[in-house]
Amino acid sequence: MSDTNRPDESRPEDESAAAAGAPESGAPAAGGPDSEAPAEFVDAADAEGIEEDELTVQDILDAADLEAAEPSSEHLADLKRVTAEYANYRKRTEANREIERERVTGEVVKVLLPVLDDLYRAEKHGDLEGDTAFATIAAKLRASTERIGLKPYGTVGDVFDPTVHEAIFQMPTPDIDVETVGDVVETGYYLGSSLLRVAKVVVQVPSDG
Repeated sequence: MSDTNRPDESRPEDESAAAAGAPESGAPAAGGPDSEAPAEFVDAADAEGIEEDELTVQDILDAADLEAAEPSSEHLADLKRVTAEYANYRKRTEANREIERERVTGEVVKVLLPVLDDLYRAEKHGDLEGDTAFATIAAKLRASTERIGLKPYGTVGDVFDPTVHEAIFQMPTPDIDVETVGDVVETGYYLGSSLLRVAKVVVQVPSDG
């Protein structure tokens, strides 16, 4: 048979060249979108991304300075609330401190009340007249208790007040229209604004006869 009817046979050098140029099955072509970049470029890109996302200390300080210079309305409201709460706390603390001071002072002064009662009785009997040593000591003691806030009250002729007076006897009396203190049996005392002891009095009440 003639060789003209036989198919062309590929030459060995052509097959070798084709095999060298063709990519392996499933492998992406060089320079394509799925090709992998070198590892050192990937690490550099990742590092740049991290640095861009992280806040530095200077960023935080700048933000704090900006907030201090131009505080937001929310922060202004918080500041006003905290300021008001602190002012109320100071008022309560000072009031409680004053109450506690008066309580402690009152406990001490109560020990002296019987002595002051004796001085009051001695004065009614005229024992504190003149410049005697007894009168001088009584004056100094009364002045000392007044300096710490002790104030006596209850005098003859005062209008009777059941909130600060304790009536131990009622005496009908003509020519009066309201109940009046006729005599003071035991002096009452205030310590600052606190009532330390009520005054015991004889009360004159209106009478028709």
